[in-house]
Amino acid sequence: MRLTPRREEIDAVKALLEDPSFESADQMARAVIKEVAEILQMRDWIALVHTWSDGHRGLNFAPFGNEAEARAFASKMAFGGTGRLVPLHSPGRVLANVEGKRGWKGYCQHPECGHAPFTHSAASAARGACQIPTCPCGKFRKENQETEA
Repeated sequence: MRLTPRREEIDAVKALLEDPSFESADQMARAVIKEVAEILQMRDWIALVHTWSDGHRGLNFAPFGNEAEARAFASKMAFGGTGRLVPLHSPGRVLANVEGKRGWKGYCQHPECGHAPFTHSAASAARGACQIPTCPCGKFRKENQETEA
């Protein structure tokens, strides 16, 4: 699984590594593992879904970080049958969108949308409007202030 770390993900882990309040390396390691697990829970993935030549369900493989990675894996395997790529949507992202999440930047309010804030316009009359042509949402919800501790 290939990962391209995002700036906010690096900053979150770096803050833990630089935190002097940890009493032991074990305590810090636990905190880092929990943080990385939470970060990965917020990502969408790709699954390679396989069907045998006779039509029966086959072998399924996941997670892949992107379609190119899944296709490269499939090209190296010789299972027979057919395969297709299926997006796996993040349960963490959906929950953060609905319930709010500390440190989460907020996503579209529309129930069929999950686009990041940077897909929304910052330009005058269109401020807040989603710039994805197929998305019906009007604006994204900012982080719920009640979730901050």
